[in-house]
Amino acid sequence: MRRPSRDTAESQRRITRRSLFLGGGMTAMVGALALRMRYLQVEQADQFRLLADENRINIRLIPPSRGRIFDRNGMTVAENVPSYRITMLREEAGDVENVLARLSQLVDLDPEELERARRDLERLRADTPVTVAERVSWADISRVAVNTPALPGVTPEVGLSRRYPHGEAYAHVVGYVGPVSDRDLEKLDAPDALLLIPRFQIGKIGLEAEREDMLRGEAGTKRVEVNAAGRVMRELNRQEGISGTDIQITLDNALQTYTHARLAGESAATVVMDCETGDLLACASSPSFDPNLFVRGISVADYKALLDDEYRPLPNKAVQGIYPPGSTFKMVVALAALEDGQVDLTETVYCPGHLEVSGRRFHCWKRGGHGNVDLHRSIRESCDVFYYEMAMRVGIEKISAMARRLGLGQAFDLPMTSVAAGLTPTKDWKIVNRGAEWVIGDSVNAAIGQGFVLASPLQLAVMSARLATGREVMPRLIKSVDGVEAPSGRGNGLGLNENNLREVRKAMYAVSNNRRGTAYSSRIIEDAFRMAGKTGTSQVRNISSGERASGVRRNSDLPWRQRDHALFVNFAPFDNPKIAVAVVVEHGGGGSTAAAPIARDITLQALYGEDPPLAAYPTKDRGRIKTQQEKLRQYRPGAPGEESDRA
Repeated sequence: MRRPSRDTAESQRRITRRSLFLGGGMTAMVGALALRMRYLQVEQADQFRLLADENRINIRLIPPSRGRIFDRNGMTVAENVPSYRITMLREEAGDVENVLARLSQLVDLDPEELERARRDLERLRADTPVTVAERVSWADISRVAVNTPALPGVTPEVGLSRRYPHGEAYAHVVGYVGPVSDRDLEKLDAPDALLLIPRFQIGKIGLEAEREDMLRGEAGTKRVEVNAAGRVMRELNRQEGISGTDIQITLDNALQTYTHARLAGESAATVVMDCETGDLLACASSPSFDPNLFVRGISVADYKALLDDEYRPLPNKAVQGIYPPGSTFKMVVALAALEDGQVDLTETVYCPGHLEVSGRRFHCWKRGGHGNVDLHRSIRESCDVFYYEMAMRVGIEKISAMARRLGLGQAFDLPMTSVAAGLTPTKDWKIVNRGAEWVIGDSVNAAIGQGFVLASPLQLAVMSARLATGREVMPRLIKSVDGVEAPSGRGNGLGLNENNLREVRKAMYAVSNNRRGTAYSSRIIEDAFRMAGKTGTSQVRNISSGERASGVRRNSDLPWRQRDHALFVNFAPFDNPKIAVAVVVEHGGGGSTAAAPIARDITLQALYGEDPPLAAYPTKDRGRIKTQQEKLRQYRPGAPGEESDRA
């Protein structure tokens, strides 16, 4: 049956209306999608491009090359050598333990090193590279490189590691580097990003630590493209960092290595100074240690052995060690008395072997006494009673003032660890630090370098240089920085009476060159290099009245720790001083027997610049010296087995 036309028209209107609604909705939806696509692709393009780049591009730090250290003649003291290592990124590795297990099948991993790496991987940010193995062989690096598709997040790398070619000779002065510790980071408010790289190395002691800011340099960066598994596909670009500053120190490699070898077997320290410039030509502390052990990570057993050694190899005795200076302090008292007008060169003091002061007997080292002694003889033969008398006349304030003028009682500004100030006591110092008044007996003790007086070998060398020149010579360790010469330590005049200085020098000359001098057996025969010096012996134990009555025990009969310290200071040549030397031998016994021979040998080595001729020594010593030179020659630079690269 045919539908009416009116119904057909109505049906078409409905269909048209619905089509319009549907078409409009679809158009609106397509428009919205188009607008959203435009927003994402145009307006938000930079943001999504950055997100995409972060997924495929990594930015990594490039550790800078550490500045090198050279001796005064350009010999390498601290250098950087290639070192192969394997690192891992946790965010790229995925299952860390699984990757480590695969890696251990290719490379022999140290258990302690592996455990340390696990800890670092857990506690550090996932994008921080962690060193899993250091100092691996080229064969190990090759195996890892071939298998990188199966080792996500693992990267074989070639880095630089610190090396000290002369080992023990420079350990105390130059120090060593080691991995950054939590304790290091705690000292800094805003640590450099470099320091957050696991096992990044910084200076720990010595020059390496004190000039860390110069030696470290600034990091570079590199952008690398990685695939979905984290494997590096290519390096996109690189910005090199700034290498650390090269530093040249004043030490002379030949003299430093000789001095270190000459002290072998002793608990001792030596400082050699250039009298003109203040340059430290040698600064040795014995025994020493191999700094390369600390760079690699010293074992518990090796470190314990260093700690347990009664000769104390870890501290730098040359600048940290402070000792009663003993009779080497007598020049200070003599100058204080001369400058204050308390004594003249003709006056004598009678020495019966002791002096009674406030009901207490102070003894001279020579039990029977020296008889009538003038200032010249008091230094030559080291009479104690003469200086007891001078101390009571001058007083501790003027003695301490003279000591500071000559370089004692102050911490010199040198880039070494824990440079000690020593002690030149005063009345106020005792009240503040000991809660007691100064008494005359304190001054008497100080007069012979005992009691509260303390000095380091460095300070004693400075004292000798100032006595020799009459100038305020200052010690200098850094010769140049990146080729720019550092200021000289020559110093201005001390303002002391030159006649008084001349007489003290003459007396020191007699110590080494007069038959009655305490160091005559360690004299230099060569006229052009004759030295002026002073022996010193400082007690480390009290001697009872009973022992004095029965006879003081010899040092050789005492336990090592109860023996006296032996000291010797000198300058040479006498007529034109070039170097000043100070030697301290802990518990060595007498200064004339233990310290003076060492100082004489080092002085000659410094003046000649090589093994001195046997004719420079007394005849009786030449056979022993020849044997000694042959033994020590193996430690000289350039000897077989010794590396001596020059920059």
